[in-house]
Amino acid sequence: MEHRVLGRTGRQVGVVGLGAWQLGADWGQVSEDDAVATLSAAVDEGVTFIDTADVYGDGRSEQIVGRFAKGRPELTVATKMGRRVEQLPDNYVLANFRAWNERSRQNLGVDTIDLVQLHCPPTAVYSADAVFDALDTLVAEKKLAAYGVSVETCEEALTAIARPGVASVQIILNAFRLKPLERVLPAAREAGVGIIARVPLASGLLSGRYDERTTFAPDDHRTFNRHGEAFDVGETFSGVDFATGLEAVRRLAPLVPEGATMAQFALRWILDQPGVSVVIPGARNPGQAKANASAAALEPLPASTTQAVQDVYDELIRPQVHDRW
Repeated sequence: MEHRVLGRTGRQVGVVGLGAWQLGADWGQVSEDDAVATLSAAVDEGVTFIDTADVYGDGRSEQIVGRFAKGRPELTVATKMGRRVEQLPDNYVLANFRAWNERSRQNLGVDTIDLVQLHCPPTAVYSADAVFDALDTLVAEKKLAAYGVSVETCEEALTAIARPGVASVQIILNAFRLKPLERVLPAAREAGVGIIARVPLASGLLSGRYDERTTFAPDDHRTFNRHGEAFDVGETFSGVDFATGLEAVRRLAPLVPEGATMAQFALRWILDQPGVSVVIPGARNPGQAKANASAAALEPLPASTTQAVQDVYDELIRPQVHDRW
């Protein structure tokens, strides 16, 4: 698998990573045996970057990833912190960072975490000098090797990129979210900040496996957060109305290269965007993990495909998402 430098971490990572939200059982039940099998399949296919968070399964994902990664120094494990408390800027202080970091280090079974990201904090947090001073303190204490941010909006990303200590920015980027291409990716390239593309399949919409008859389990966020009932609606189907997303996928389907799946096409499109360090699709089973990783082996898509994706976005998706995030 192709490797790229993950921004200011200086680490080389495989361009397709693994997002471990599903392994926390927040998308329906996933047994620990299935979670480990999924991790093993991903790594066997060249995945070296795993992204989790303290809130995924309230620590379950971190624990499973930590046990799996033990003795595998080639892996870079990133986690996120901040979503286990009320989302107030006043909660983003060194004392809380220490407590959150200690819990994550215990869950992961490490002394130093490779990369810790603020987990979509309130917008004001990105402009607070004290927040980044506190993160610098944890780096100096070797509690974390590097830090980054996960953001909801492009403006938050741009504010974070201007911070000299920010190593990476995690942002929703997929064929239904083109706005980051305008300013965020160019700014990150210029600053040497890594871009971690999350929600790359728009919560599965871009897998091409769903239709109007598809239903999801009650404990799946694609059921309970369709209108932002639990967290930002942009996290579910990238903020796109389900029916609109299905129509967009149908229009994109003829662009899929022969022998590839819709999901692999969607991941390859992301990897073709200049400035992307790694894309982190989730997977609930080994087959999904292997299929996702193999997207890295596809040839770059032609310019005509890029324009066609833009056309579908402009007609169907832009009115729903472009001005919101």
